[in-house]
Amino acid sequence: MVFEIIYLKADYEPWWMFEDWESMIQSRKTFETAQDAIVYLDELKNEFEAKYKYKEERKSCFFAYWSEAERIFCEGCDEDLQIFHGIISLVDGKPFPLAPINNSNI
Repeated sequence: MVFEIIYLKADYEPWWMFEDWESMIQSRKTFETAQDAIVYLDELKNEFEAKYKYKEERKSCFFAYWSEAERIFCEGCDEDLQIFHGIISLVDGKPFPLAPINNSNI
């Protein structure tokens, strides 16, 4: 299994994964274990939570952060668009939630 944490910056939330989403990637880190990926994911989430006022999470593998002041003007739509800082957790190239594995029967 390959575990990845991707940070992207776009004018849409990360869960949309539009056709060009990979061109919006700012960083991509690969890990051999889920635990290493979780540690990095938690660090990144903490960093973004301290930096951006708003956040939203979907399916425990998509995380969006933003502030109202960070916008870009869209020529084609003639309006300002919100910029989102997104994090996606992937397992074997597909969005997948990372959580500590509990092997106990309790």
